[in-house]
Amino acid sequence: MELKRVVVTGLGSLTPLGNTVPEYWEALLNGVSGADMITRFDASKFKTQFACEVKNFNAEQFFDRKEARKYDLYAQFGIVASDEAIKDAGIDVEKINLDRAGVIWGSGIGGLITFYNEVSDFAKGDGTPRYNPFFIPKMIADITAGHISIRNGFRGPNFCTVSACASSANAMADALTYIRLGKADIFVCGGSEAACVQPGIGGFNAMQALSTRNDDPKTASRPFDKDRDGFVLGEGGAALIFEELEHALARGAKIYCEVAGAGLSADAYHMTAPHPEGLGAYNSMKSALEDAGLKPEAIDHINTHGTSTPLGDIVEPLAIVKLFGEHAYNININSTKSMTGHLLGAAGAVEAVASVLAVKNDIIPPTINHFTDDPEIDSKLNFTFNKAVKRTVNVALSNTFGFGGHNASIIFKKFNK
Repeated sequence: MELKRVVVTGLGSLTPLGNTVPEYWEALLNGVSGADMITRFDASKFKTQFACEVKNFNAEQFFDRKEARKYDLYAQFGIVASDEAIKDAGIDVEKINLDRAGVIWGSGIGGLITFYNEVSDFAKGDGTPRYNPFFIPKMIADITAGHISIRNGFRGPNFCTVSACASSANAMADALTYIRLGKADIFVCGGSEAACVQPGIGGFNAMQALSTRNDDPKTASRPFDKDRDGFVLGEGGAALIFEELEHALARGAKIYCEVAGAGLSADAYHMTAPHPEGLGAYNSMKSALEDAGLKPEAIDHINTHGTSTPLGDIVEPLAIVKLFGEHAYNININSTKSMTGHLLGAAGAVEAVASVLAVKNDIIPPTINHFTDDPEIDSKLNFTFNKAVKRTVNVALSNTFGFGGHNASIIFKKFNK
């Protein structure tokens, strides 16, 4: 069968750099760090006392007080981001087939704040179970997809993808497939996460995964730098509207770019460590190129997973050089996590928004906080260190990898009829 073409017609984001897409994009281009000392709780006894929190977010600006109490923070982030994307896409629910409009949402953890608060309250009590009746619906990872559907009346395919830090990238890959196969016209896809709380910081500290640069949090996220010491935890969400091309053209939608392909793979190696030769990353990128029908030489830009961890930042460049050969040195590579921190299950969507805008605007945000080259990383690669670069971006690839060895790569390209 002939596959349908898929385009991006709307964007929404709520990030540590800004609470709308324009704010987020401007901060990216200016190399702003979203890291600062934690405000949500007293982190003075934790090894890491900083994070990339969302700033100036007031749920009551978007929901009435009674409604807001029914949503975990991760769901609030997701709903707000999806509202922005739907509005940006100009979707009129009175004029589309709601049976063919769906939601695929990713979250690696779901309602961690709700779970922590409810269990903590029980543990502090006298043993009498006094749980909030919304405890389970607020906590479960799929509920944001459900809320977005209910809010807009979308009755098409609706589910959650959970693959750790690859979750929202998997959501986009699934949305692409469903539309290509003619099973839906429109998807809200993306992801959200809100893990900047005690168990999030404490749990990742126990794994020695987080930076402990408490004296200088704004330079703590240092992808590909010799002195990186772990990632910086972030929070927020992002939504993209994926739409079948003819459907978008028929309603006169603006088109940001085309979704050219997606590739998925597994490391099949270790619970948390990446394959030492980057095999899973290589396979997901290779699969994405094949799915898009593109040669390696077509790629102009790669938004890497680039978490600022000792092992991950070595193996991904290895995979890039292995796959792209000499062309690897012509690609502008970056890691926007140097600014946003690591949004876990929301990372793929937040970085996809940046990749889409790079294609649309021919500007590549920088990888900030580079001070010292790492001799274990190929210094001939162009990591777009410290300053945004203007260049034609016809095709961009975005990588997201997760604990468990989950790998996802998405390719966006300029739209041509």
